Amino acid sequence: MIPMIEFLSPGRLWWLALVPLLVAAYALLMSQAARGRGHRDTLAGLLPPDRPWLRHLAVGLAVLSLVSLTVAFARPKQEILVPRERATVVVTVDVSLSMEAEDVQPNRLEAAKDAAEEFVGSLPTTFNVALVSFAGTASVVVPPTQDRGTVAAAIDSLTLQPSTAIGEGIYTSLSALAQVPPDPAHPDAPPPARVVLLSDGYTTIGRPAASAAEAAKAQDVPIYTIAYGTPYGTIEVEGGNREPVPVDYTELANVARISGGESYRAETAGQLKEVYRDIGSSVGKEAVAVDVSNRYAGMALVLAVLASLGVVSLAARWP
Repeated sequence: MIPMIEFLSPGRLWWLALVPLLVAAYALLMSQAARGRGHRDTLAGLLPPDRPWLRHLAVGLAVLSLVSLTVAFARPKQEILVPRERATVVVTVDVSLSMEAEDVQPNRLEAAKDAAEEFVGSLPTTFNVALVSFAGTASVVVPPTQDRGTVAAAIDSLTLQPSTAIGEGIYTSLSALAQVPPDPAHPDAPPPARVVLLSDGYTTIGRPAASAAEAAKAQDVPIYTIAYGTPYGTIEVEGGNREPVPVDYTELANVARISGGESYRAETAGQLKEVYRDIGSSVGKEAVAVDVSNRYAGMALVLAVLASLGVVSLAARWP
């Protein structure tokens, strides 16, 4: 179990080397007692010869107590999730013509708008939020701001455009981070940043999405991708014909993998809101290492008490 634990002072674990020595010394004393040599000078000679199992149990508990106390001395740590004080989230939305598909009611774009507005409203008020839209080109619709009303209104005003340039959407999202207002308390420290990118298609124009994902990784900006829609979506084209616009999962999953983010799928408006809630929980918290020595110190105390009760039980003469 110990190799799976991380420690703040791992060098102190060398004290555990004493444990095998103590166990070996106890075994030697028991061996001498069994052969009848030095009976009065051994640990066995100090305890009644009956109930040897209880004697071994008491010593075993004492050894475990020592191990637990040594582990506590090495200051074990555990990562817990705590709310971030500040961060920037870029909400990047695909507005290509395929988002008009009605496999999600009323259509992919309208359902995506509703879920994105709910997501933005759920983020901590100290977060900056930016909005980027992309189709054949990409643009920063709203630069990073804490004004949720402005972002929500901009999301509601998104309109459809031709083509899909996922790579350009990512590059533009990264450029939006350069507009983050400095933190007065830490003006030189860049805040944590995440890109949440929703799309239903694959790149048809512009720079490759994989290259953009590499750029995001270099800037330590994970991308959370959402492949939205079903494999059965269609849109109406010239002449009244229906053209299939199935969701492409592969490219978005690859973007998330390269950048160090996570990929999601959503085929309904309800699933999309669940995905946004899950992402909100991820970007809204950070893992912080805390000292949990008290847990192991408490365990050591309990084991020591049990060992003491065993010794007392051996020494007692009950009527």
